[in-house]
Amino acid sequence: MTENIAGMIDHTLLKANATESEIVKLAEEAKKYSFASVCVNPAWVKIAGEVLEGTSVKVCTVIGFPLGASTSETKAFETANAIENGATEVDMVINIGALKSQNDQLVEQDIRAVVEAAKGKALTKVIIETCLLTDEEKVHACELAVKAGADYVKTSTGFSTGGATVEDIRLMRKTVGPEIGVKASGGVRSREDALAMIEAGATRIGASSGIAIVNGGTSSASY
Repeated sequence: MTENIAGMIDHTLLKANATESEIVKLAEEAKKYSFASVCVNPAWVKIAGEVLEGTSVKVCTVIGFPLGASTSETKAFETANAIENGATEVDMVINIGALKSQNDQLVEQDIRAVVEAAKGKALTKVIIETCLLTDEEKVHACELAVKAGADYVKTSTGFSTGGATVEDIRLMRKTVGPEIGVKASGGVRSREDALAMIEAGATRIGASSGIAIVNGGTSSASY
């Protein structure tokens, strides 16, 4: 599995000041290195898709990002719109406040709204923002994501107080079992970092440091 580490990487650029030329460069790099996908904000989906047309690289985007605090209806619309523009993977942020309020029904319905909007058209990855949760809450968030039909659970947005840890990946993998994907994102900056996450159970890596990871270097990028 680790021989094709590039094929496990979502090559990511989500900063607010990313320019069109930077998005095009990201997509060109993804083509060159055969990354799993590019992960960009919804406004850049169409452009990324144009660059990647005819390749095996997927276009991934983020939903309710980075706070997860928009309504389920908004997330569902954002998902449908992103797919219409060419996204084939969507990474949605859960309603973190609802989870911490123990409002399981709202959290599950929120995830399910995105899953249903994406069904048959795009993979759904559920960002639980591990740095804001207790271990018990992490487990519960993963259980709700599985119950709602998600394809992956994902650690982090990369925009909060912390990113992926080996311990969290291990906990998430134990919780969801072997059939659901686990994505490590936030702070994976080197090949060593990525391999540790994969060893712990990650099947996808979200990083802006994809090239450094593949080439065995280390990046100073935050995501």
